[in-house]
Amino acid sequence: MISRQTVKYSLRNLNKQKARSFFTILSIFLGIATIFIFVSFGLGLYGYIEDLTESSSADKLIIQPKGGTLQMFSSNVEFDDEDLEAVQGVSGVYGATGSYFKTVEVKAQEKRLYTLLISYDPKNPLIMDTSNIEVERGRQVRSGGKEVVLGHNYGVDNKIFPKAIRLNQNIEINGENIKVVGFFEEVGNPQDDSQAYMSNDYMEELYSDENLTYLWMIAQVDLDNIETVKERIERELRNARNLEKGKEDFFVQSFDDLIDGFSNTLDVIILFIVFIALISVAVSAINTANTMITSVLERTKEIGIIKSIGARNSDVFGIFLFESGFLGFMGGVAGILLGWFLSYLGGLLLGFYGYSFLQPSFPAWLFVACVIFATVTGAVSGVWPAVNASQVNPVDALRYE
Repeated sequence: MISRQTVKYSLRNLNKQKARSFFTILSIFLGIATIFIFVSFGLGLYGYIEDLTESSSADKLIIQPKGGTLQMFSSNVEFDDEDLEAVQGVSGVYGATGSYFKTVEVKAQEKRLYTLLISYDPKNPLIMDTSNIEVERGRQVRSGGKEVVLGHNYGVDNKIFPKAIRLNQNIEINGENIKVVGFFEEVGNPQDDSQAYMSNDYMEELYSDENLTYLWMIAQVDLDNIETVKERIERELRNARNLEKGKEDFFVQSFDDLIDGFSNTLDVIILFIVFIALISVAVSAINTANTMITSVLERTKEIGIIKSIGARNSDVFGIFLFESGFLGFMGGVAGILLGWFLSYLGGLLLGFYGYSFLQPSFPAWLFVACVIFATVTGAVSGVWPAVNASQVNPVDALRYE
C-alpha cells in the first residue's frame, strides 16, 4: 500500500520538477485526446448504424448495376419494365418498384444548382422505406402530379437558397415550373438533404423524349427467407437478361449487407486511427520512463538517505510508481477534457454544415476507461525505474555525487 506520506513526498517532488512533469503530461494527454476523439465519433456512427438497423428497411432488397454505388451513375447497365416484372414474379417477393435517377438543374431566386432528382412510385414508396426518411412538412407526391418533394435543406434559409423554399411554391427544374408539396426530414448528409423527389409517372412525362431506365429496383421480401429470395431474384434476372451465372451485370444487396459493409469499413478505419493514437501513447510511455529514470539518477543520494532512516525497498518502489502513475492520471484527465471539447465542438460544426449524422457519443465508460488506461500506462512505464530505485544500496547512494 502507498502511504499518505509517500503521496505527499511524491507530489512535492513532482511540483519541484514542474517543467519536466508538464512535458511528460503533455506527451500523454495528446495521445489520450486523440483516442477519445476518434472513439467518441466512432461510437456515434455505430449508434447511427444501430438506429438504421432497427428501421423498417430490413425486409428490402436493392438491385443495382454492378460496380457499386459510386460507379452506378456512369454504368451502361439498364433495368427496364421486363426486369422489374421478373423481380415481381419471384416467389417470396411481396412487391417491387423501380426508381429513375437524373441529374437536373434547379432554379429559384435567380440561383441555379445541379442536384439529383429521384423518382418513386407513391403507391409503393419502397425507396423511401429503404432510406428511412419521412415527410417533415407537407405531403408525398401523387402519381402523375406535376409536383415535387424536396430534401430538408431547401426549407432552411441560406442552406441552398438565400430564402427557404415554401410549401406550394413553384421551382424550376430543367426549365419546368413544378409545385413543391413537401419537405423530407433531415438525413444529416448535405447531398441527401439537397435532393429532389417526384413520381415515376411525372418523371416519364418530364423525359418523354428519352427511353428512361431504372437505376435502382427495390423489392420487399419475406424477411425469414431473405437469402433464398435473394438467390431467386438473381436467377430470374439472369434468365431475363440472358446472362450466365458469374457474369451478372447487376448485384442484389440486402439492407443488412449494406449495414455490414459500412460497419466493417468503419471498424477498419477506427482501428487504424486508434492504432496510430496508441503509437503516440507508446511514445509518451517511453518519455515517462525516461523521466523517471532521470529522476532516479538525480535522487540517488536522496534515496540513500530515505533508506538509511528506515525506508524499505517497497516504500521506495511505491514512491516512483506513484509518481509515474500520477503523471499518467493527470495526462489522462487533461486528454479527456481536450478530447471532449474538440469532439463536442466538431459535432456542432459538422451539424452546422449539414453532417448531423456525424455526431460524437460520450458514454460514461469512455471517460473512465481513458483515465484508467492513461494511469496504467504511466504506472507501467515507471515500473522498471521504480524497481531500480528500490534496489539502490544505501551506502553506495550516500557516497553518490
